[in-house]
Amino acid sequence: MKKVTLHNGLAMPMLGLGVWKMEHEEAVQSVKTAVQLGYRAIDTAAIYKNEAGVGQGIKECGIPREELFITTKVWNDDLGYEETLAAFEESLKKLQLDYLDLYLIHWPVAGKYKDAWRALEKLYKEKRVRAIGVCNFHQHHLENVMADAEIMPMINQIECHPLLSQHELREYCASHNIQVEAWSPLGQGTLLEHPVLEEIAETHNKSVAQVILRWDIQNNIITIPKSIKAHRIQENGEIFDFELSANEMARINALNKNERVGSNPEKYDV
Repeated sequence: MKKVTLHNGLAMPMLGLGVWKMEHEEAVQSVKTAVQLGYRAIDTAAIYKNEAGVGQGIKECGIPREELFITTKVWNDDLGYEETLAAFEESLKKLQLDYLDLYLIHWPVAGKYKDAWRALEKLYKEKRVRAIGVCNFHQHHLENVMADAEIMPMINQIECHPLLSQHELREYCASHNIQVEAWSPLGQGTLLEHPVLEEIAETHNKSVAQVILRWDIQNNIITIPKSIKAHRIQENGEIFDFELSANEMARINALNKNERVGSNPEKYDV
């Protein structure tokens, strides 16, 4: 499993399991399956309401806790200094963990996220969490946080896939040593029958999903595809035994249309 080093020196797996919209038992089984197949990173969130399932899966997976990389996120209703600290404790309790590897602010709610960031800094300084970051932050959100931050964000988790490549934001993050992580890397399935991607996939005897996830890896983007099906979880993990050519990467890059499948952080109704 390939890893990337965050700006604080922490190594993070470049492939993880996303658990959005999983019910409790689905989360338990998917985590156990993913770990058995070699995954070491799991990404959940308070709003997914499956942290307890993820925690149970971690407990039953048979792998030592220190070998896993667990991420969760504070939800909009809990943004604020004291509120975020309390939300962290609640998430930790549900996950049955003593610490987190990564804690993220889920959305940049105006007037709230800077106080939440101060809470994340406190948790980081106290070594309750090994890395801190944000989700869905545009450049101006990042600039606003970093203007007063003592600790710079280590991650920006954003919607990113070939139809929304986020090139400018990725370039900005790279220039500030902020690692980009992609949610909905497969465009929630909207890309799986794209003719260009199908052609490239056939060349490598791979699936379209594998080609997209490989595109992430070669763009130095951490990727967290979600699936509850064992064969899909396995397939999504088999992306380290082939490489896309420069021409293929360019063809995929050219697919960008700035099309979202999720909410735009600028217009997000909290």
